[in-house]
Amino acid sequence: MAETIKNKGWTVTSAGVVINLALGILYTWSIFKSAIKTSIEQGGAFQWDPATINDPYAVCCLVFAFSMILAGKCQDKFGPRITGMMGGILVGIGFIWISQTSDYGSWIIGFGVLVGMGIGFGYSSATPPALKWFAPEKTGLIAGLVVSGFGLASVYIAPLAKYLLGVWGLQQSMLFFGVAFIFVVCGASLFLVNPPPKFTPPRPKSPEVSLEDIISYESSFAGWFMDENLVQSKAKKNLPATVDMKPSQMLKTIDFYILWLIYLVGAGSGLMVIGSVAGMAKASMGEMAFLVVAIMAIGNAGGRIIAGILTDKIGPITTLAIMLSFQALLMFAGGKIIGADSAVLLVLLATFIGFNYGTNLSLFPLFTKTLWGLKNFGINYGMVFTAWGVGGFIMSRLSQMLASKTGSYNTSFFIAGVFLIIGVVLTFVIRARLAKRMV
Repeated sequence: MAETIKNKGWTVTSAGVVINLALGILYTWSIFKSAIKTSIEQGGAFQWDPATINDPYAVCCLVFAFSMILAGKCQDKFGPRITGMMGGILVGIGFIWISQTSDYGSWIIGFGVLVGMGIGFGYSSATPPALKWFAPEKTGLIAGLVVSGFGLASVYIAPLAKYLLGVWGLQQSMLFFGVAFIFVVCGASLFLVNPPPKFTPPRPKSPEVSLEDIISYESSFAGWFMDENLVQSKAKKNLPATVDMKPSQMLKTIDFYILWLIYLVGAGSGLMVIGSVAGMAKASMGEMAFLVVAIMAIGNAGGRIIAGILTDKIGPITTLAIMLSFQALLMFAGGKIIGADSAVLLVLLATFIGFNYGTNLSLFPLFTKTLWGLKNFGINYGMVFTAWGVGGFIMSRLSQMLASKTGSYNTSFFIAGVFLIIGVVLTFVIRARLAKRMV
């Protein structure tokens, strides 16, 4: 019986990875954006204002994030299978729609709204059921594996998109992607299932925890992310453990808003670069610029997995602080690196920015689960995830406007770096607040 349950958990995890490997096409937008820009410059079918080229991507990020709230309710009420299939259908319809038009408004609706909603429903269906099949000691690893598919998608989608664009053109390529997404996402969704109501995943035996261990653990950045023994020890001292909160209760906590702001700057800065990286690489890499999108995806996926592993070892606060600090340094150096026209430096920059960005997608589901419980995880994380969408919308929109006006991304990188420093400060604030709960 135990072996059957174990296999079921990994089947659900694998299905989640497959779904995210399809939906991660969002990170390939910069290749589509370059094709639209070329069409505008050559007087082709796309007659858009250059400052608006990123708008479908920015709207998609925003809709994706806010649709997670509705998708979370659907997930909690109807289960992951139906939620995932709805996502596949919406994404497919969105791509099929934009394959038939070059109109700006239609692309906002098709890619921005329909694809954004579809990604939200599909993405929200993948991680929660996988987490429920495993013990808390493995949640970091499992969450990292599932969301790594989303980040890793561009490894194969970028060269595939480049090939399809060269042979069939932009709009026909969108049609191919639309049809494929309906079959792949809906098919993988059939394997998504929650464990039985009274299911308890097997857990490894933990060593005895001494008072000295507790004091040392609580004084560290990882102190609030507790295992079962520490929770039991705290119960004896009448200290609070994790509780299940409703969204209305979560929204009354200051912790929610601090974490929301941290997520906004951490995700927004990464999405800013992801949405334009192919264009940034054009000068130094020419027609091979699509490779930087694929290589960046490796960093993106790696960040999600390694963040999950590090979280299980040193705690999420430490991991988050390291990631934000590193990302800030890269942003301050980004403008000079792009201006140097060095393909090697640009690839390294994109890889590490993708890596740091990817850690957000592993860390914040765990923050949500640990602080506010699993009972309402779907809708709670949907509300936390709105920070991702707002950050992506603001930073990608601002970046394109500044690039169109100044001809460079220097100002955008500097602004992102400043925001990330603020995020680092906020991690110390949230750490101090959470530490008070243990005193």
